[in-house]
Amino acid sequence: MQPFKISRAADARSAVVTHGSDRGVAYIAGGTDLLGLIKDRAELPDHLLDINGLPAMTAIEDRPDGSVRIGALARMSDVAADPAVRQRYPVVSESLLFSASGQLRNMASIGGNIMQRTRCAYFRDGDGLPCNKRELGSGCSALQGIHRAHAIFGWSQSCIATHPSDLAVALAALDATVHVRGVHGDRVIPFSDFHRLPGSAPEKDNVLERGDLIVAIELAVRPEARTSHYLKIRDRQSYEFALVSTAAAVATDGRTIRSVRLAMGGVAHKPWRLGAAEEALRGLPLDDAGLLRNAIAKSFVNARPLAHNAFKVDLAQRCALRALQTAGARA
Repeated sequence: MQPFKISRAADARSAVVTHGSDRGVAYIAGGTDLLGLIKDRAELPDHLLDINGLPAMTAIEDRPDGSVRIGALARMSDVAADPAVRQRYPVVSESLLFSASGQLRNMASIGGNIMQRTRCAYFRDGDGLPCNKRELGSGCSALQGIHRAHAIFGWSQSCIATHPSDLAVALAALDATVHVRGVHGDRVIPFSDFHRLPGSAPEKDNVLERGDLIVAIELAVRPEARTSHYLKIRDRQSYEFALVSTAAAVATDGRTIRSVRLAMGGVAHKPWRLGAAEEALRGLPLDDAGLLRNAIAKSFVNARPLAHNAFKVDLAQRCALRALQTAGARA
């Protein structure tokens, strides 16, 4: 393993300055993804800056207006078990419980979870095959190699990897916001803008810059949030990343859909909103599976599957339909 030094951040401002002034510095909280990346030699920091002692960043704040603010250092297990999250945002709690193992959930931070990097084998294995995420301009081995688990939306010739976070899919469906402290001050990033598509710069997974520190994630009050569900389809039942997944949240008038939010995982370089389906589903009866299926299909017109992952087009639509029906049954 690459040798590195480790120090504790005294406060958020000094942490931002240290990280922003030295490209060899990496923040570490739970370390459940970062240490794996170091072992895989996908990231090689010289200095780990431990942010676990930063004040107020572990809190889960149940606000009077019904919103919830989750500190970036809150652990996945604590957020999944929080009563306000379970009652008002079940899709968030379920997405966390579907993630990793109990031991990892006890360590992993919420901020780190949405920052985790792809599980594409060509990126993770470090076997010398070309990967633009490791070495920009070297090529994407997955394009002509094994790409069963890769993207069907939004990919480029530079990268066809998918984003692995389950939680990120739920946060995308609910239009959460990410609160960030940076070298030039604080800002709020809509979750839909936080992660990037690969384009010609696949080495950048998100819009954060040097020094940027995630402080909190905020869940606003949404009429659909209480009636929500997360469904994850994977090759084995436990401790596996999604082939496809869906976060569904729906508001109804009786058994008729008033509004709906759908986001998918396992299909793109970022959580993928099914905007066309959301529009088409409004006003449809929850009990007519055929109409629901046709509406969901409108978001798959522009899917671009590859040779090994064409099955995802049908599987993803089935996953979205089942997640929507399960969420609707909770109304």
